[in-house]
Amino acid sequence: MSMINYASREINCKIVYYGPGLGGKTTSLEYVYSKVNPDTRGKMISLATETDRTLFFDFLPIDLGSIRGFQTRFHLYTVPGQVYYNASRKLILKGVDGIIFVADSQVDRAEANIEAMHNLYENLQAYGYDLREIPFALQYNKRDLEDVLPVSELRAQLNPGGVPDFESIATQGDGVFEALKAVSKRVVKALS
Repeated sequence: MSMINYASREINCKIVYYGPGLGGKTTSLEYVYSKVNPDTRGKMISLATETDRTLFFDFLPIDLGSIRGFQTRFHLYTVPGQVYYNASRKLILKGVDGIIFVADSQVDRAEANIEAMHNLYENLQAYGYDLREIPFALQYNKRDLEDVLPVSELRAQLNPGGVPDFESIATQGDGVFEALKAVSKRVVKALS
C-alpha cells in the first residue's frame, strides 16, 4: 500500500475521501488544501467528467515527523460521488492506506449514504482489502442544515463497528481536520 521513495527519503501514503455524491468530499478536500502550508503541499489536480470530478493533491505534514529517517507524504483523493462511475471509484481505492467516509447528514440522503457504504465494501473486497484493517473514519457532514438525522441514527446505519467519527460542516471546516488527523495518525502508526 504505502510507497517508499528511497531517493527522496519519503513514504507516500494514500488517503481516500469516499461517500455519496454531493456529500462534502470535494469541499472537505478543498478546505484541507486551503489550510495546508503552500510550501508543504503539491498541486491540486482535478479530473473532470461531464457531471462529476475527482480531486487529488498531496502534502507533506511537518508535525508528524519522520519514520526511520523518512518523511511521510500524504496523497489525498476524492472519488466521484455517483455510483455509475464505479470503475473510477474502484481504481482510486487501489493501494489505499486510509479512508474517510463523508456521509451526508440530510434525512433524504440516508439511502445514498448506505448505498455508498455498501459500494465501498464491495470495491475494497475486490482488491482483497478488509475495512477493519484499514485506518478509517467517518465524517457526518452538513450538520448545520435543518433536516438532518441524529448522529445516533447515522452511527447505527453507517458505523456499527465504532470507528472514529466526527460531526462536520465542511464548508466551514468544522470536523474536517479532526477526521483527517484521526486517519493519518493511524496510517503513521501502521507504518511504525
